[in-house]
Amino acid sequence: MTTPPQTTQPEQEKKLAARTALRWVRNGMLVGLGSGSTAAFFIAALGEFIRRGDLQVQATATSLASETLARQAGIPLVEPRRGLRFDLTVDGADELDAHLRLVKGGGGALLREKVLATASDYLLIVADSSKVVPQLGRFPLPLEVVPFALPWVLDAVAALGGAPVLRLMKNDPTEAARSDQNNFLVDCHFGAVPDPEQLAFRLQVIPGIVEHGLFLGLAQAAIIAHETEVFVHQPGAEPVAAASFRALP
Repeated sequence: MTTPPQTTQPEQEKKLAARTALRWVRNGMLVGLGSGSTAAFFIAALGEFIRRGDLQVQATATSLASETLARQAGIPLVEPRRGLRFDLTVDGADELDAHLRLVKGGGGALLREKVLATASDYLLIVADSSKVVPQLGRFPLPLEVVPFALPWVLDAVAALGGAPVLRLMKNDPTEAARSDQNNFLVDCHFGAVPDPEQLAFRLQVIPGIVEHGLFLGLAQAAIIAHETEVFVHQPGAEPVAAASFRALP
């Protein structure tokens, strides 16, 4: 008789945060679906509610992988179009600080994630407790880069002290990893980032960088699970217990 695999604490926290996010979802909403492991738990949970008839929503996904998960979960999907805005986007993060400044893109979906975050009335982050940091910079900062421009982008980022590294495929380290848009992914190692806004400005003016993984001023709230407790973080405010937090009306 085989023993079922044990769920790790980060996995338990991700599932708890993802299921708590369902409190923010209302019937008739247009929802943006994030990418990554925590967002995947949210997609699965949202699909359960839809299949039971408890919710009726439509969604757009931030990656091909999340789109596949959403179809499998039975979530109705809509294609991008002019004038489309999302009532709510639920996504994960690789890092977040007390001001809800984020580092995202570890899964390579940073461009589409930022597009949907910017087109949303409310960006809700779901994460385990390890993602909260006093200062951004522990996690490498991802960039999406046009292949032709790669050498010059690497030079420019190195001049900023970013120690850029071209991301490689996990299953084939001889091949460069690419985004869903077929661009290269570059991971930058700046170390501590005391001024994310200034760094974002310097990166966005480098020709060839399609998008960077600093998400600033976009998230309204973050649901963070710590062991068996769940807290809601808002920019510049003390975390409060999720059970006492009033979600969207």
